[in-house]
Amino acid sequence: MSSAWQPVALVARREITTRIRAKGFRIGTLVLLALVVAFPVVLRIATGSSAHSVGFTSQNASLARAFAAVATVSGANVQTATVADQASGEQQVRAGTLDALVVGSSGSVQVVVDHSLDEGLRAAFTALTRQQALDAQVRHLGGDPAQVSAAVASAQVEVATLEPAPEINGQRIALGIVTGVLIYLSLQTWGQFVAQGVVEEKSSRVVELLLSTIRPWQLMAGKVLGIGQVGLVQIAIVAGGGAIAGLVTGALTIPASAVAGTVVWLVVWYLLGFFSYALVLAAASSLVSRQEEIAGVVGPILMLLVVPYVLGISILPSKPDSRLIEVLSLIPLFSPTLMPIRLAFGDVPVWQIGLAVALVVLMIPALVWLSGRIYRNAVLRTGARVRLREALRSS
Repeated sequence: MSSAWQPVALVARREITTRIRAKGFRIGTLVLLALVVAFPVVLRIATGSSAHSVGFTSQNASLARAFAAVATVSGANVQTATVADQASGEQQVRAGTLDALVVGSSGSVQVVVDHSLDEGLRAAFTALTRQQALDAQVRHLGGDPAQVSAAVASAQVEVATLEPAPEINGQRIALGIVTGVLIYLSLQTWGQFVAQGVVEEKSSRVVELLLSTIRPWQLMAGKVLGIGQVGLVQIAIVAGGGAIAGLVTGALTIPASAVAGTVVWLVVWYLLGFFSYALVLAAASSLVSRQEEIAGVVGPILMLLVVPYVLGISILPSKPDSRLIEVLSLIPLFSPTLMPIRLAFGDVPVWQIGLAVALVVLMIPALVWLSGRIYRNAVLRTGARVRLREALRSS
């Protein structure tokens, strides 16, 4: 390691040791991990209990198969069961074991429920009774109901699409939203830690002692690198734990490679986004000398995180091919928030991924130069807030 980077490593090591040993870091990481791990578990429980249980007596058990068929067409998720008699079936309805009980013959179907009939089941039963009535009329006219039903089922409209519609997968939507929340919280939290650290050292005059032995850019670089590594540890633990929980519980049935790819890209975009925003926040916070003044300088910068985050989780779940989000995700300061969400949804062109990464990578050296200039000219000036124009002048 060159002598110029040794002070940077020392400052970074100090930040890493201080932040990781802090109780807030451990508690915050555990809380985030618990929330992310609990999400797929709750999702699994919710989706696993959505089927409606419908009972049939031995007298009308032949209707069960026909009902299951029309229920599938109607979009209702049902499970059929045969009960010994009507009395035992009604007892199961009262106990909640069955959602509905079908009594009567095929010509006169009646449904017994506890309080009310689910609208999805109502639509399925309506389709069943209409099918039974149609079959009766076909028989009365001397036709074969099976042939008529097959002819009706095979009749379909042909649709020609000019552009294929994007597939919307519920699990990918959930994965994208969780990804957006994690990247937003991580960039905002650890970016503000950088700003608070700069002002804390400036207000306590510690920065004067440090800059008597190392250069301003070394102090700024060490702080950004150290805090960034701590945030990287946290997001890797939380994202990895959530992905493993989702795959182990079966809540995520999408390919494991897709889940792993989402986690990898989340980490990559965290690094790119953190270094971009942390450099800007370090420079901005060096303009003030008191903690209560931080909000005034970092607020406008953090809005660049809030706006794309809100747009991403609001628009992408219903319109994953949004042209607005596609364009915004290529803008360097918006890419770290929007691109991970798009990647979790899938089907992002490779050229767009490469372009977004390249633009952020090219922007970071410019931010290093600009932020370093502002930081060097403002960090030793205590008291009144330093104007940006003054901080940009050569010292």
